[in-house]
Amino acid sequence: MHDDKFLNKVKPGLYCVATPIGNLGDITLRAINILKNSDVILCEDTRVSKKLLNHLKINKELISYHKFNEQKKLKQILGLLRENKIISIISDAGTPTISDPGKILIRECIKEGLDIYPIPGASAVSASISISGFSDKYLFLGFLPEKKRDLTNQFKKVSQIGCSIVFFISPNKFDKIKDQLSIFFSDREILICREITKFYEEYQRCSVKNLDKITISKKGEITVVISEAKIEEKKLNQLEESDKKKIKKLLKTKTTKNIVEIISEKKNIKKKIIYDYCLKLKNETN
Repeated sequence: MHDDKFLNKVKPGLYCVATPIGNLGDITLRAINILKNSDVILCEDTRVSKKLLNHLKINKELISYHKFNEQKKLKQILGLLRENKIISIISDAGTPTISDPGKILIRECIKEGLDIYPIPGASAVSASISISGFSDKYLFLGFLPEKKRDLTNQFKKVSQIGCSIVFFISPNKFDKIKDQLSIFFSDREILICREITKFYEEYQRCSVKNLDKITISKKGEITVVISEAKIEEKKLNQLEESDKKKIKKLLKTKTTKNIVEIISEKKNIKKKIIYDYCLKLKNETN
């Protein structure tokens, strides 16, 4: 842990500052310190960001920075960074540049060798995964494609991957993709998180095949987590020579049932294969 005397020392550079995804209490002390010491704060929507900044009693110059003006504002922001200014970038909620504006600026800073620092905090992705009970190896899709054909192609590809899948979507759009979810993920479980950390937060769990049985409020945004694929272990259909030799030896002292249990416990072989081979050997000796 750093001493308090170092807390207020902030180096020049670009800071990607995570902000609350709902509950205003979900902001770190370090994030507050960085924002207080920033020369300029880049905001996705200044009206939304002002609510948080007013709550924190922070009054700084704000620059509107969103997907429609990223390229236009780039020269101005890079100029400030070259002057060793402290610049923070925040999104309306959560960690900036993840399914939000900022990637163009990050890439240009990397090209120019300008310093970039992450200030971690709230994330709907990690929050939803943490309570899912699914595999913590996950694929994050962000917002899904708008066109049905593109969505179908994406689902087809990711359904072949064994990890959990996370994406953002509105409640209205979610109702429209239930059929496709049922086609590609019918054997999986699903967690639907709505308004995470807010007063009316809601979490619903079910099997994908039972999605039609649940009702989702039309208000707010939702984060969806689909469980990892259930991979059934394939049993081998034939014995190796070493297995055959061992079975021959075991037949002298063990019953067929015992041999089947011994071999199948150590090797991934169908029990019927082992049983049939035992019978074959017994018939040959008779």
